[in-house]
Amino acid sequence: MYVLITYDVSGDGQEAARRLRRVAKLCMEYGQRVQFSVFECLLDPAQYEELKSKLAEEIDFSCDSLRLYNLGKNWSQRVEHLGSKRPYNPEGFLCI
Repeated sequence: MYVLITYDVSGDGQEAARRLRRVAKLCMEYGQRVQFSVFECLLDPAQYEELKSKLAEEIDFSCDSLRLYNLGKNWSQRVEHLGSKRPYNPEGFLCI
């Protein structure tokens, strides 16, 4: 499944900065950052539940916001890209 993750970590102190770094790091382990607080991830159902659980442990439910949009298997027909930067294709070739 193709999942779009967006988040907003509130606050300006060290604790908020720590949460922001940890949320971003977790998302980078599972997908590709496409904007500052937006990640695209190609996950199987077990990975999805695992990531969601890990993210829930990091955020402060009273002030942070985390959204996960499941675009399913036919995601390529649901995602359009306009503007700069090449779109991310998680099923494409990877050159290292």
